[in-house]
Amino acid sequence: MRHRVAGKKLSRSTAHRKALRRNLVIALFTHGRIRTTRAKAESMRGQAEKLITRAKRGLRAEVENPAQGVHARRMAAAQLNNDRKLVGKLFDEIAPRYMDRPGGYTRMLKLGMRKGDAAPMVLLELVEKE
Repeated sequence: MRHRVAGKKLSRSTAHRKALRRNLVIALFTHGRIRTTRAKAESMRGQAEKLITRAKRGLRAEVENPAQGVHARRMAAAQLNNDRKLVGKLFDEIAPRYMDRPGGYTRMLKLGMRKGDAAPMVLLELVEKE
């Protein structure tokens, strides 16, 4: 039975899976869109959306309580390899775009099968371009 077992293993160890998700999220925030397999995109999509939501809440909290805003930035930085430029981009460019949107910050477009192994490929991108 697999009751309450969340996520997919993607044929990788736990550390490899976490590193893969982190790298995909970083690439998505850096470039705005990534081309990857459907399974990888589905496994990291939730993490990217949660980071954007955390950034939105952090921006709202900075007005009332600056300490909560700093905490939100540090929590996001912990998931983004402590990349200050990327955290700044997330909070200053990406999150303000979605302040009025209640979720659904990414879009998955099917691209067909990969030529080598027939893996289903998708284009994962952030909605509402700059």
